[in-house]
Amino acid sequence: MLHIPISFEFFPPKTEAAAEVMLASATDLRGLNPEFVTVTCGACGSPKTGTFEAASRLKAELGFTTGVHISYFGTKKADLFEYAETLWEASTHHLVALRGDIPEGVNGADYNHGDYFQFTSDFVEALMACRPFDISVGAYPEKHPDAPDMTADIKALKLKCGAGAKRAITQFFFGTDIYKGFLEQVRGAGIETPIVPGLLPITDFEKAKAFAAKCGATIHPAIAERFLNSSDPQQTAIDLLASQIDDLINLNVPQLHFYTLNRADLILSAFQKLGKI
Repeated sequence: MLHIPISFEFFPPKTEAAAEVMLASATDLRGLNPEFVTVTCGACGSPKTGTFEAASRLKAELGFTTGVHISYFGTKKADLFEYAETLWEASTHHLVALRGDIPEGVNGADYNHGDYFQFTSDFVEALMACRPFDISVGAYPEKHPDAPDMTADIKALKLKCGAGAKRAITQFFFGTDIYKGFLEQVRGAGIETPIVPGLLPITDFEKAKAFAAKCGATIHPAIAERFLNSSDPQQTAIDLLASQIDDLINLNVPQLHFYTLNRADLILSAFQKLGKI
């Protein structure tokens, strides 16, 4: 049996056919009794990317407690507050507050004035002043790609947690030692907020490798070799994910968060391999 809280991230589908795939995967994962599910948002925090609609369907059709990603870069404070109020009135009280990616070709300096938030900690504080949201923030075991160093990144995390975040969900990683080392640094900095490990099932190794490089996540050569030499990449992915889950459960982590990519099969197979379902 599964005795640890878990949660899932989905991305908003662009077509009805894709929406049916998301809902089917979510239905399959429902048996794991997640604490909540979250839905990502698009560039510049746009609420018009289907985030709200996807979260609403996951809640209405499957009964999930849902949260949505809300990112501040490129969106005026007034528009963010209006969107947050819309979410609150729709009983969506869990927000994943992020800066968001700066789109290619966009000059961040153009948004460096009072109409826009500059720091996630200020964004979290402002959201909490509007309504008593349940706020999650991001954490980066191998440093945010835009942070000058790990010390600065952990300082930013401490400010976000101090502003009212209930938990920090990590970027995905592929080694339990990475999480352990990060947690030691976080606790050493005086941060007591729960640090929830984020796990990414590898549905396609080459795509995962490119995504990891973009996000600053390390794929150990031994893992790469396993996939390159595997006659059954899907089974290799299941074995790797199951090993990560087992190691993290043994570390007594507070929760496990899965980046589903709108798929259920690898996650379910990993839990089945461990005899948890």
